[in-house]
Amino acid sequence: MKKFFLFCLFLIGLGWAISNFSGLANQGSYDSIVLDFRESLGEPEIANQVRSLAEQYQVVPALNSEFSQGDHVYVVRGDKDLLKSLKKSFGKQTELIEPNYIYRADEMPDQNSQAALIYHTPYSLPNDPLYGQQWNFRSINLEGAWSETQGEGITVAVIDSGVSQVPDLEQTQLVEGYDFVNDKIDAFDDNGHGTHVAGTIAQSTNNNYGVTGIAYKAKIMPLKVLSAGGGGTVSDIAEAIKFAADHNADIINLSLGGSGESDLMQEAIDYAYSKGVVIIAAAGNAGQNSAGYPGRYPKVLGVAALDAAGNKTPYSNYGAGVDIAAPGGLIEGENEVGGILQNTIDPETGDAIFAALQGTSMAAPHVAGVAALIKASGVTEPDQIINILKVSSRKVSDDPLNYFGAGHLDAANAVQMALKGQITFRDFFRWLRDNGYLNPRFWIDGGAVALFPKVAMVLGSYLLAWFLRNYFPFQWGWSMTGGLIAGSSGLFFLRGFYIFDLPQWPMRIMGSSVPELGGAIQGSSILNPIFASVLIPTILIVLLLGHPQWKWIAIGMTIGTASCLGINAIVSPTVWGLGTGWVSQLFLISNALLCFGLARLAIKTQVNSL
Repeated sequence: MKKFFLFCLFLIGLGWAISNFSGLANQGSYDSIVLDFRESLGEPEIANQVRSLAEQYQVVPALNSEFSQGDHVYVVRGDKDLLKSLKKSFGKQTELIEPNYIYRADEMPDQNSQAALIYHTPYSLPNDPLYGQQWNFRSINLEGAWSETQGEGITVAVIDSGVSQVPDLEQTQLVEGYDFVNDKIDAFDDNGHGTHVAGTIAQSTNNNYGVTGIAYKAKIMPLKVLSAGGGGTVSDIAEAIKFAADHNADIINLSLGGSGESDLMQEAIDYAYSKGVVIIAAAGNAGQNSAGYPGRYPKVLGVAALDAAGNKTPYSNYGAGVDIAAPGGLIEGENEVGGILQNTIDPETGDAIFAALQGTSMAAPHVAGVAALIKASGVTEPDQIINILKVSSRKVSDDPLNYFGAGHLDAANAVQMALKGQITFRDFFRWLRDNGYLNPRFWIDGGAVALFPKVAMVLGSYLLAWFLRNYFPFQWGWSMTGGLIAGSSGLFFLRGFYIFDLPQWPMRIMGSSVPELGGAIQGSSILNPIFASVLIPTILIVLLLGHPQWKWIAIGMTIGTASCLGINAIVSPTVWGLGTGWVSQLFLISNALLCFGLARLAIKTQVNSL
C-alpha cells in the first residue's frame, strides 16, 4: 500500500511538472500561416487546392517568394483558429501547415544614442585606427589566426536585415544575395543590424580606416529577411537558408531568433547541412535556460554571449542548445567601451557610423568568422568544422548550467587544429588536461561532470559496505546497490544531458547524490549543509528500517552519503555558510563519520534480529 501511495505521489508530481512546462514550441508569435503542398500532387492539383483554400476561407494564398514555386510553399494571413481549420481541411494535401513565426534580431537595445565614435591611434597590426577598441578580437586570440589565414575563398551568408556597403566594407566583396522582405535582388540594410554583423565577419581590414573584421578576405552574401523594424518570418528565413545553400555559401550566420519550433525551418537547416554548409546562430537574449530558435535546432551551432571579462552576459540565454560562447558585449550606462564596435548605418538617417552594439547577435558572427578561417585552412566537412570550433575552445571547468557550451571561442587554436588536417590525439589530450578531468560534453551537448571524484565516491561506498559486511554479514541485493549509488554519486552522467525542448532540472536531480540535492535545481555546486549531513540519512533510516526491502536502500544511501562527504572533504570542501576552509572540511568529515556509524548501527540491528 505504501508503494502504491508513493507511486501515486510521483505521478501527480510528474504530471504537475509537465503540465506547467509550456515548452518553447508554444511560445512564438505569428500573424500568418505557412503551407507546404506535397510535390506528388502535381501542378494542376496544387493549383486546385490553392483555389479551394482561397474560396473556402476567404484568404489570399501567395507564394512566399519567387523561389517558393518549386517547393510549393504558400503563406496566408491568419491566426490559431484558421491554423486549426487548415490542418483539418488540407492536412493530407500538405507536407506541413504551421505558424509562420516571427523571429527578431538578437541584439540588445542600447538606450543611448549610437553616435559615431572617433578615436585615431596608430596600430601596426593591423593598421586600422580603431582596432584598439576591438577588445573582442583580442579576447578570441585572433591575431594568432591571422598569421595563417584571412578567410580567402570563403563565402559567408548573412541572413539578417541586409547589408549596406558602408565605407569600411568597400574593400570587402559582396556577392549577389536577395531581399526576401521586398522580393528583389538588392538586399540593402534599412536597420543597421545586418551591416554590423557583416562587419564583425569581414570588415575591410588593413585599409587605414575604421575597424577590422575576423575573416576580412572572405565574401559576404547579403540575404535580407528582417524588416526595418527588425522582425522577419520563419518562411522567409527558411527560404534564405535554402538560397544560401543553393548559391555556394560556405557558412550561414543567423543573428536572429525567437520562440516557436518550425518544421519548415528544420527542413531548410537539414538541406543546407547536407550540402556542406555550416550554420551558426545566436542563442537569444531572454536570459532564459535554453537557447531560442534557430540556435536550438540540431545541426545549428548556438552561440552564447560573453562580456569583456569573459563572463556570461546577463541577457544571454544558456543551457540546452548553447554550443559555444563568444564576445557579445555589455554596454553599461553611457559607457560603450564594453560593446562590439563595427561600421554600420544609422537606421534613422542611413548615414554610415561606427556603433557599439551588444547581444548574442554580436556573438554569433565571431564564430561564423572563425568558421570561415577554419574552412579556408582546408577543412571542408561541417561536422569537422564544428568539432574543431568546440575542441579548440578555452574550457570553463565549473559550468553546471551550461553558460558556455564547449567553452570560449579561440581563433588561433581553431586554425592551428585545422591546419593539421584533423584533431590529433595530442589535441584531444590537451583538451582533457585543460579541463582537469574527462568531460562528457565532448560527446553530448552540455554540462561538465567531474568523473574521477564521482567514480571514487561510488568505489568508496562499495568498500565501506564490504568492510561492514565482514563484521555483520548481510545479503547483498539491488536495494543496497541502488542506495549506494544514490547516496554517493547519483546517475552523475545525466547532469550533462540536454534533451531537446525539455527542462533540465530533472536531469540534474537524477544526476545528483543525496548531499548534492540541495543545489540540484539551481545547478549549484555548493553543498547545502542540510543535505550534506547525517540528517537526511537519519530520517530515511528511521522511516524505512522496518521495511524488508527499502531498509537496505536507506542503509545503502547512508553509506553512499558517507563516501560522498568524505571525498568532497578532500577534493571540494565547499559548504554554504561555512566557506571552503578547514571549517567546512571538519563539517564534512564529521558528518561522514556519523553516517558511517549510523549505517553500522542499522546493519548490526538488522543482522542481530535475523
